[in-house]
Amino acid sequence: MDGEKLTELVREYCRQRDIQIAAYEVYARKFGLTAKELLVLGMILYTPENGFQSEIGKNLTMARQTVSAIIKKFVKLGYVSLKESKIDHRNKAVKLTAKGREYAEMIIPPAVRVEIDAMAELSEEDAASLIRITRIFSEEIRRNFENTGN
Repeated sequence: MDGEKLTELVREYCRQRDIQIAAYEVYARKFGLTAKELLVLGMILYTPENGFQSEIGKNLTMARQTVSAIIKKFVKLGYVSLKESKIDHRNKAVKLTAKGREYAEMIIPPAVRVEIDAMAELSEEDAASLIRITRIFSEEIRRNFENTGN
């Protein structure tokens, strides 16, 4: 492919990615959240009891400081409680409070349903291709950014 065609394809891919990101932002804002807060809330809801802050950041590829700020906000709102790890006192287990579970259950399952319904519009082959190609593209983006600016 020539450079002009590649640039056109990248722009279209980015437009489509941005549409998805904007959809999550709009949905999150309906509940006074950002898209990142929505992702963290979902991770907490679907993580077995006593998931750790560090695991949340790792699973969502979010900076430790970002996860920490989000968790602090959730603690302040009464949605989560923290418990120090017995092994590493710097790492804290995050648990939904009853108020937080009620809040998360109102927001996260409908969002998951939207994702499932969207994927259901694709054939099984197209869905598998989407995931396979996105995985390759994401890995190349990550690898290339790691090697850029050094």
